[in-house]
Amino acid sequence: MKTSWRSASLVASAVGVLALTTACGQESGTSASSQNVGATAQAGGIGGVGSGIGGVGAGTGASASASAPAAGAGAQGATAGELAISTNAELGNILTDSKGMTLYRFDADTAEPPKSNCDGDCATTWPPVSADDVSAGDGIDKSLLGEVTRSDGTKQLTVDGWPAYYYAKDANAGDTTGQGVGNKWFALAPDGKKAKAQSAAAGLSVRNDAKLGKIVVDKNGMTVYRFVNDKAWPKPVSNCNDACRDKWPIVDPVDFSETKGIQEKGYMNFTRSDGDKQQTINCFPIYTFSGDKSPGDINGQGVGGTWYAVAPNGDLVGAPNQ
Repeated sequence: MKTSWRSASLVASAVGVLALTTACGQESGTSASSQNVGATAQAGGIGGVGSGIGGVGAGTGASASASAPAAGAGAQGATAGELAISTNAELGNILTDSKGMTLYRFDADTAEPPKSNCDGDCATTWPPVSADDVSAGDGIDKSLLGEVTRSDGTKQLTVDGWPAYYYAKDANAGDTTGQGVGNKWFALAPDGKKAKAQSAAAGLSVRNDAKLGKIVVDKNGMTVYRFVNDKAWPKPVSNCNDACRDKWPIVDPVDFSETKGIQEKGYMNFTRSDGDKQQTINCFPIYTFSGDKSPGDINGQGVGGTWYAVAPNGDLVGAPNQ
């Protein structure tokens, strides 16, 4: 394929070790682990052969007995050609193939090492993007493009280590109907990360609640919470993943200049175990609650004896023995 590989080095490894020991209060930056796509392997000899796990599609929100890909999907064995960056009104910049068809990534896959866990019926619904004859178009870092050998021996395109797919239900160029399916499938951003819905200007501020006193709220006025099982030292760690995260959406990074009344000490974001970035206050990860439907709701307060609203200095509000 027309691509170049990023080189791995001892220096990168040393940086990863140092990142793991970064103390709270310092911006964690990107993930400590290097997303290296076969740095020392020849093209086509990359590790991470697909595991051959069947029925993955059943957990993606797509039917395990999905029909064959739509005729317009542009994914049936055709090469992606020159990749392009397309601007989507809701998702911002996303990766597409030469025909404008959206490329996706799967949360159940891994990037280090690259590995696809979408086979069988899953691969019918989400056809792998062939690594053959792929090139980087304008604005795309060609060093992020690589390939992984699937369980059937074919080569699949990777972007920053993440295997790339089409979605069978995308019929026309520009379609993004696969975005968010099963909360595991997401359009690929040009840097290999998940494309996310664009929002209005971010912000965190303080509201004086009649019952709880001063608590933090997000840009929409929704109450912000902390999970007592999370950690702040020596670095932030979120212990709310998968179904928990669905119920308690993370607060995405917010520049401190866009906050009002929030303590600056320990105000940082960090990279979660799932690769996404999350905001903290006083180094503690913060969330909203899916059960809060309107600004001012505090339905998450005290849930399970582990979730509490957040004070401007990051303390738990109303929690016993905090």
